[in-house]
Amino acid sequence: MSVPTTMRALQQTSLKGPQDLRLITDAPVPTPGPGEVLIRVTAAGINFADISQSRGTFGNGPPPPYLAGFEAAGEIAAVGDAVSGVRLGDHVTGVGYGAFAEYMVLAAAAAVPVPQGWSDEQALGLVVNWPTALAALKPLGGICGGQTVLIHAAAGGTGQAAVKMAKHYGATVIATASPGKHETVGALGADHVLDSHGPDLAAEVRALAPDGVDLVMESVGGTTFNASLAAAKRVVGRVVVTGLPAGEAALSNWDLVYRHQVQVIGLNIGVLIQSAPQIFGEVMGELFALIAGGVLTPGRPTVYDLADGPKALAELDARATVGKLALLP
Repeated sequence: MSVPTTMRALQQTSLKGPQDLRLITDAPVPTPGPGEVLIRVTAAGINFADISQSRGTFGNGPPPPYLAGFEAAGEIAAVGDAVSGVRLGDHVTGVGYGAFAEYMVLAAAAAVPVPQGWSDEQALGLVVNWPTALAALKPLGGICGGQTVLIHAAAGGTGQAAVKMAKHYGATVIATASPGKHETVGALGADHVLDSHGPDLAAEVRALAPDGVDLVMESVGGTTFNASLAAAKRVVGRVVVTGLPAGEAALSNWDLVYRHQVQVIGLNIGVLIQSAPQIFGEVMGELFALIAGGVLTPGRPTVYDLADGPKALAELDARATVGKLALLP
């Protein structure tokens, strides 16, 4: 496969937000090093982390100018030294740096094959959104049949997967979303759907689960984080924190002893991959079993042209989107 020397890509030029993404046409095509593969990107996934990076609030995020995006799917175009198990022409998905481009480098060991019969864009979420949802529910959240889970941002890519999986495991699902998305979330199987902007979300949850919920998937932050703590069962309730698009929220040791006696667990899927590969391997094994069993089906992302990346991120930031979003180079 012939690989060019330059490519189109979206470059973040400041830390003022996604409005400062710029399409460039002369970005150098990266070269895969040992243990790496180069993929020709056919679809790149958009995530809230991309917005956080563009504002400098993502932990250890890159300084500008940088090529944006970290999730992509595509065809292997070149292979570095010491790579086995994949070959030229294979279609894979994974995470790396500079996904909003025509080419990007992935670690070969973390490149996940696109399931047979799926398009590349349908596989987006397979290494970010879906594993995040499953890790939060099972190995970290310990959800099981008969328990109740509160899932925030349930209309998004991670939230939709979480609703489907939680119902599969026999949980009662209380989901939150903006009113215009309630029908979508209800169709996924959620037992109750609440307005994510309600004036007293914790009280609404407690009206449905008087003792509190067993597990909260906390992916919002800001004032929603405090509502999540108040909605969880005392002592045995778990709050798994996966994101903070609405901003940071303070939690002190005094709060945990005297106000919110709950278990708070942080989840970053990249850290899980690096620091607990055995757990991540178990998550991916379970994930592919759910796919084989028809619990999770190919995604249907909303697609944008690469040049429309700033528009797509702005719409995600405004909570104006449903499900997974993808850029097509």
